[in-house]
Amino acid sequence: QKEDIEVTLLPAGHCPGSVMFLFEGENGTVLYTGDFRLAKGEAARMELLHSGTRVKDIQSVYLDTTFCDPKFYHIPSREECLNGILELVRSWTSLTRYHVVWLNCKAAYGYEYLFINLSEELGIKVHVNKLDMFRNMPEILYHVTTDRRTQIHACRHPRDDDCFRGNRLPCGMTCQNGTPLHIISIKPSTMWFGERIK
Repeated sequence: QKEDIEVTLLPAGHCPGSVMFLFEGENGTVLYTGDFRLAKGEAARMELLHSGTRVKDIQSVYLDTTFCDPKFYHIPSREECLNGILELVRSWTSLTRYHVVWLNCKAAYGYEYLFINLSEELGIKVHVNKLDMFRNMPEILYHVTTDRRTQIHACRHPRDDDCFRGNRLPCGMTCQNGTPLHIISIKPSTMWFGERIK
């Protein structure tokens, strides 16, 4: 049986290009979220979820439930996380130019918000292994670098944790101009955060 269906892509806020699918047809409306991260009020501003002044009547929602668990009852907002990280990075990197931060980012994408804001607020570019993955995201290219002599690193290595234990960044740096680096690690991960009691 054939039926015309209208498919609308809505921003999911998960990583660049991530979308939710809104399917509308004769048999009703369905929303498929996939991985998403929306702050309070963001859905209310999505015009395509509305019909006039009302929210569209959605019969079914296929919802990503990764964090539908009591231990994730409170997930801090992006702004709260950013402010905490900014405060920590600012206080650490201002000690000396040999005090560096390693952002232990497990995924390739999804941290652009953090990189851009750290770079803008602190005037420090974020070291990444390669720029290729950001070629289609010109808004981030100004904030990342392949120059290892920066104080903020998001470089990656297959055995990242082993590198860090040896006071060595994943890119291999241990010192600058013969002076040993003082490295702290920040792990921006909702899953990791939720599994900790504190």
